[in-house]
Amino acid sequence: MFKLVGALIGYYFLGIPGAFIGYFLGSMVDRYSAYGMGGVNPLSRGQRQTVFLETVFILMGKLAKADGHISKDEIEHVEQFIQKLGMSAEHRQQAIVLFERGTAPDFDFEPNLRKFMAICGHTHSLKQILLVYLIVMALSDGRIDSAEERLLIDIARHLGYDQAAFQHMLDMILNQSHFAGGQATSATALEDAYKALGVSKESSDQEVKRAYRKLISQYHPDKLMGQGVPEDMIAVATKQAQEVQVAYDLIKKSRKQ
Repeated sequence: MFKLVGALIGYYFLGIPGAFIGYFLGSMVDRYSAYGMGGVNPLSRGQRQTVFLETVFILMGKLAKADGHISKDEIEHVEQFIQKLGMSAEHRQQAIVLFERGTAPDFDFEPNLRKFMAICGHTHSLKQILLVYLIVMALSDGRIDSAEERLLIDIARHLGYDQAAFQHMLDMILNQSHFAGGQATSATALEDAYKALGVSKESSDQEVKRAYRKLISQYHPDKLMGQGVPEDMIAVATKQAQEVQVAYDLIKKSRKQ
């Protein structure tokens, strides 16, 4: 409504250029009226949630099949992952169907990634958290074998990450996992903490804090849900945020001594 009014007023005062300006400003008012300041169309958010859920579990199935067969342990890992997420019964059933689709020997995941990029690709956080979830899945048995790593590198490439960027993210997540459970007891804990944040001992306090805040923001539940991650899939991101917090606290403590 407001965009039409704006176009008419703009045309009256400034002619055709004014009509375009008025239409644009009116569209902003219409959007604010419907969704609030900075709001996101809930239909678009729902679409991103559906595509995100579909992509995660199809690619998990593909990962499980990466070495040519699916082991009992891998099936149990997926079940545990679903349980960790606290998924609703409806989403759980959808996840199982999607996972099984991804395990088909001749399944081509590229159309799914193209769909993901078309719907979610403009949002950096969704691409990054998708890759985080897949790396966490691959690490669920304590290691990533060569076939899984090749597939992850290929997926990352489709998401816009080169191999160096992927390896950097993999190293961070691998070291974040060392702080699961809120503990940091290994002999290399401090070194692991720096790697978990993607910084080094030579980094300044400001650089360390900036890296920490960036990761915490990346894993923030409200931000992820607002961008399209289903609410019952936030648990993994929350766990990663807790591990980042433990790593950062260790670095802060060491620098005060």
